[in-house]
This record gives sequence, C-alpha cells and structure tokens, in this order.
Amino acid sequence: MKVEKYSHITDQELLQNYYSSEDSKWLGILLERYTLLLLGVCMKYLKNEEEAKDSVQQIFLKAITELKKYKVEYFKSWIYMVAKNYCLMKLRDRQGKLPAELNEKLTATADSQPDTSTLWQNDKTLDLMNESMKELNHEQRQCVTLFYLQKKSYHEISDQTGYNLLQVKSYIQNGKRNLKILIERKLKDKAS
Repeated sequence: MKVEKYSHITDQELLQNYYSSEDSKWLGILLERYTLLLLGVCMKYLKNEEEAKDSVQQIFLKAITELKKYKVEYFKSWIYMVAKNYCLMKLRDRQGKLPAELNEKLTATADSQPDTSTLWQNDKTLDLMNESMKELNHEQRQCVTLFYLQKKSYHEISDQTGYNLLQVKSYIQNGKRNLKILIERKLKDKAS
C-alpha cells in the first residue's frame, strides 16, 4: 500500500473513515504511519531489536482490537500510550517485579486515560520524530523508511534503490543513530 498516496489525509480523517466504514484499510494506513515511532518506543523500554519488532506487531493487534471497542480521538497519543503500557507489562512479566518508579507509572496509566498534558507532550514527541526524519539525508531516510515502515529486507531495499547490501546496512544503522541524536538534541533544546 502506498502511504504517500494518503499523506494528505489526517489521522482524524483516517480514524473517522475506519469507524464509519469498518474497512481495515484505513486503520492499516494509520498504523503504518506510526511503525517507526512504535519501534522506537519498544526499543527504549525493551532494549532488544527483535523483541521490539515482535512487540510492534502485538501492539498493532491490540490496537485493532481496542479500536473496535473504544472511540479514540487523539490517535498518536493513544497509540503511544498503548505501546508504552505494553512494554511496561512485558518488562513486568520478564522481571517479575518492576522498580518502584516504573510500577507507580504503570499503575497510574494502565487503567486510566492519560491527562491532556500527557497527550500534548506525546504529540510533541511524535512531531519531533517526524521533523527529525526529514533531517536525515536522502539515503538514510529512504533506507530507514523502507526497512522499518515498509518491512523490506536488505536485499529488497538493495534491489529497489540500487545500493549494495553494505550501503543499505550502513544507511539503516547510521540513519537510526542519527535519528536518535536529532530527537535527543531537539528534546534538550526544548527543555532549555
């Protein structure tokens, strides 16, 4: 599915289309927009790329189920909270017990809707990620998008772009590292 074809449609419109038609195509477009964000959230908490990729798939399934039950208004913030809670639960299961600070956060957010300031902050973080993606050089942005958002293999990316496998791997690794640096710098600048 060509995401660019639907880039002019807002998250709100995609959600409305999904709720009114119950066509999962609209939800698929919406989820694809946030694959990279979800992967970043999962990596932050789980510290394991394979586990993070698996978790993104589980979060997609959870989102599909939950969106059938509830009317969501702020998709970016909502999907961020779903991912965060999923990772915290996974950590709790893995370790048996969370540190007190994480346990308090989990208890506070697991059964309640996030407050407006939390939603606002999450939206700003997502916007920073989108801004930062645009600042990557063309090759890095292209390879990161193909790999994480379109789930292409190194070989498929190489065939599509004409880059050799070493270049593809390098662009993905450097793009991921640079994206992290850009986001951290933007967060630091906003904090000061």
